[in-house]
Amino acid sequence: MYPEDLRYSETHQWARAEGSMATMGITFYAQDQMGELVYVEVPEVGRRVAAGEPFASIESVKAVEDVESPVSGVVVEVNESLADEPATANADPYGKGWIAKIEMENPDEVKALWTAARYQEFLKTL
Repeated sequence: MYPEDLRYSETHQWARAEGSMATMGITFYAQDQMGELVYVEVPEVGRRVAAGEPFASIESVKAVEDVESPVSGVVVEVNESLADEPATANADPYGKGWIAKIEMENPDEVKALWTAARYQEFLKTL
């Protein structure tokens, strides 16, 4: 449920870093708590985001939640298919359910995010 090659934030986002590029989305825990997603608002390509800043939103039948960027940088690609199929983020949160790709200003910023083991320990406290 929590791939080892990803890094995780306390606010339930994940990042997959490849060089200076980070793909990100919401964790299994986040989508599970939200229930079936009915709408995903992705950020605009070209938008500069700071780590911890809301940059997208997700809506389910239960709630609307902000999605915070786990890293700082510029949005270079978004998952447009989530507009038509938001439940993809439920079914495959670490694959086809990704939200955005960010060109990181500081690739070392990813090191401050949690490992899968640390994130799972955190979940036990909730």
